[in-house]
Amino acid sequence: MQIECIVFFVMLGVFLLGNFLLKLPVSLSMVAGAVAGTLAAGDGIPLRHLFEGTFVYLDTVLIIATAMIFMTVVQESGTLDALAEVIVSRFYKVPAVMLVLLMIIVMFPGMVTGSSTASVLSAGAIVAPILLLMGLPAPTAGAFLAIGAVLGMAAPPVNIPAMLITGGVDMPYIGFEGPLFTLTIGSGVIAALFLGLRHCKNLDYRVIGRELDHETGKKYGLKLYLPLVLLIGLMLACRLFPNVVPTLGMPLIFLISAAVGCFTGRRFPIAASIREAMRTTVPVLGKLMGVGMFIQVMTLTGVRGFIVDSCLGLPAALLYLAICTVMPAFGAVSSYGSASVLGVPFMLALLSTGNQTVIAASLAFIVCMGDLMPPTALAGNYAAQIVKERYSKVLPQCAVPVMVCILMGLAFLLNSGSLGFLVP
Repeated sequence: MQIECIVFFVMLGVFLLGNFLLKLPVSLSMVAGAVAGTLAAGDGIPLRHLFEGTFVYLDTVLIIATAMIFMTVVQESGTLDALAEVIVSRFYKVPAVMLVLLMIIVMFPGMVTGSSTASVLSAGAIVAPILLLMGLPAPTAGAFLAIGAVLGMAAPPVNIPAMLITGGVDMPYIGFEGPLFTLTIGSGVIAALFLGLRHCKNLDYRVIGRELDHETGKKYGLKLYLPLVLLIGLMLACRLFPNVVPTLGMPLIFLISAAVGCFTGRRFPIAASIREAMRTTVPVLGKLMGVGMFIQVMTLTGVRGFIVDSCLGLPAALLYLAICTVMPAFGAVSSYGSASVLGVPFMLALLSTGNQTVIAASLAFIVCMGDLMPPTALAGNYAAQIVKERYSKVLPQCAVPVMVCILMGLAFLLNSGSLGFLVP
């Protein structure tokens, strides 16, 4: 057995031991696995490489941190509550449209933060009572929230697995909006209708209306949505008019929009809310730092090259089978780890098969399904808690939508060359 293979199994074994047996956080388990890898390879404890690895994904860390601040402001100011009220009051007579719009609300926090947990804990808590009043059983409502959260994590503009994959192959995170938007919105529509439509044929708005916030929207009017409009406007302006509008960068755009949101809706303790947002974000940021260190050590010890070489030697059928099964399954440990450890080699193996941006987007989309895989299953477990149900009952309801998502991702992989028109 090659030394690189032994080092990889040592790193993975220590990581699993720390995470599942010792119940350490994923970030600390990855640090322990990285240190074990350097020791097994005979490199001692190379502090320089461990330190550098911690900051590999600094740009992504800044995006997530500022996006969480923006999401907290939007939630506390009442924008999400008002948006849910508008959707239900306008479309309760057309359940199919209402379900799709509710799915987009669940997805939205994940779209701007890259975190499925953020979607469940913010928008999920608002949408869950509405789904239950519409007649969805608790396990189905939990699956609706879980799938929406994962699709939000995969949707543009912030897709962390895609950032990890592109960073691993020295590729810019540019042009992903088209492929990711098509994959996530298409899957979201299918999932929303599959899970909810059969349960909400006879809706009583008087019952549903009791759970809605009718006052915030009336009190603050259209200015309540100004942060969302500003966010989208600045993103588009920087992309469409680069010679006129300076490149602000995602973190600054989120901060500007959040600052405006502090004065457009309900008053709330800004400093305390931001501190709480950062507290809930620290585990995600820690994971990214741990992943960076893990990948740095894999590169140092030759493990990364060994995995890439092994993937390049796989027959095409086995390669695609591994992408559709192993990558989501590895998400039971960490979706970010799956994107870095497996997504990068698979990306390198497929570079010459079609459009590189579509390939990376498809791989990242499939990786995100790992956030539903037990035992970790952060999105699924939080969704189950919100609807007061066990995740063991929610998971079977997620099976068909997840399979549809993986098959859509596979279809995009197989036809990446002809889907290049989705990349601007």
